[in-house]
Amino acid sequence: MTKLTVLVTGASAGFGAAIARRFVRDGHRVIAAARRVERLQALAAELGPDLLALGLDVTDAAAVAALPGSLPEGWRQVDVLVNNAGLALGMGPAWQTSLAEWETMVATNVQGLMRLTRALLPAMVERNSGHVVNIGSIAATYPYPGGNVYGATKAFVAQFTSNLKTDLVGTYVRVTNIEPGMVGGSEFSLVRLHGDAERAAAFYAGADALTPDDIAETVAWAVGLPPRVNITRIEVMPGCQSPGPFVIKRRG
Repeated sequence: MTKLTVLVTGASAGFGAAIARRFVRDGHRVIAAARRVERLQALAAELGPDLLALGLDVTDAAAVAALPGSLPEGWRQVDVLVNNAGLALGMGPAWQTSLAEWETMVATNVQGLMRLTRALLPAMVERNSGHVVNIGSIAATYPYPGGNVYGATKAFVAQFTSNLKTDLVGTYVRVTNIEPGMVGGSEFSLVRLHGDAERAAAFYAGADALTPDDIAETVAWAVGLPPRVNITRIEVMPGCQSPGPFVIKRRG
């Protein structure tokens, strides 16, 4: 087995922490990047020397641009980039929601992912080896009330991934978009609902939702395939979830 160096953004909790654990367990090295350094340090204490904790805010353009040259010696060849950092904020209709929250989602889900990819992709192309895994969402495909800008940012991820594939055709640099549906056991809904734990818990009540480990398994499977195999898109839903019917509001 080739030992890979994997950079995971948003690695302090949820999907990111599960993905980091999975890759280390599989014998690889992980650069775990996030803003909450104390959580990363706890993860490093848990997983040992194959995990490097890296404080990084993906919305900081200068920090992202400096990333390739700022990594410690021996960690600079990033074989796999997992663009996991992302968030949703609010569930209100478009005319009531916060413009600042929209801008935060765009800065993280779109610009952060875009900048990380641009920072690390050139070296992958030069080596003719590497993999960019983007964590999208089924919200890119299936609209729902209150999804507005969050869904739009994930639609960007889907289209960006597809266009990267066309740029990379003929190379051994792969690109994958993983689109989860309902996943429990993360901070996603708690963040989205501004810390309302009761409302966040109610969303998952009675549902056998996916777990962050399920998403980590999906990432590991796509990365572990032979270099000739590029899984461009994976939609992952729990058995309890499916797209809904069209909604028709009738008069009278």
